[in-house]
Amino acid sequence: MTVVAFVAGLVLLIVGAEGLVRGASRLAARLGISSLIIGLTVVAFGTSSPELAVSLKAAIGDQAGIAMGNVVGSNVFNLLGVLGLTGLLAPSGIALSPAMIGFDLPVMIAVALACLPICVTGGRISRWEGGVFFGYYLAYTLYLILAAARHDALPGFGMAMLTFVLPITALTLVLLALRDRRRTRTR
Repeated sequence: MTVVAFVAGLVLLIVGAEGLVRGASRLAARLGISSLIIGLTVVAFGTSSPELAVSLKAAIGDQAGIAMGNVVGSNVFNLLGVLGLTGLLAPSGIALSPAMIGFDLPVMIAVALACLPICVTGGRISRWEGGVFFGYYLAYTLYLILAAARHDALPGFGMAMLTFVLPITALTLVLLALRDRRRTRTR
């Protein structure tokens, strides 16, 4: 019975993935948005929603290790396994757009670095830190939508992020790290 459930789940996953890619491609074409933007928003949410459900259930059930392991393991697998196999099997490799190299990859690296102090200070991610993470996700998504629409608000939004939000975040992370360092020295 377990093998049948596994095979059935795998078949449904493949069929669902096909439908997600087709639907996302049509949505991008219909809205006149690049496939990169659709991949960074709609497809990313669609493929990550099962992980969200698992992490929420684990966190509510006081199993933080499963929630954190799910997030970290999924990201490592997506970067190394999924991207590696895709590059290996793609007929001509994976072309990276200038937008991906100039904006999205640096954002990904900055987010990973920003997570470091929060994840290690105090040994937990507090509610307000979770709220900050989620707020940044919403800001990133809004930036992508504004950029795709070539909206007039994009320069102002980008400037606000660069001159206000990011410096305050950096200062907060430094203060959290210093506070945690002092706390561990006094123990």
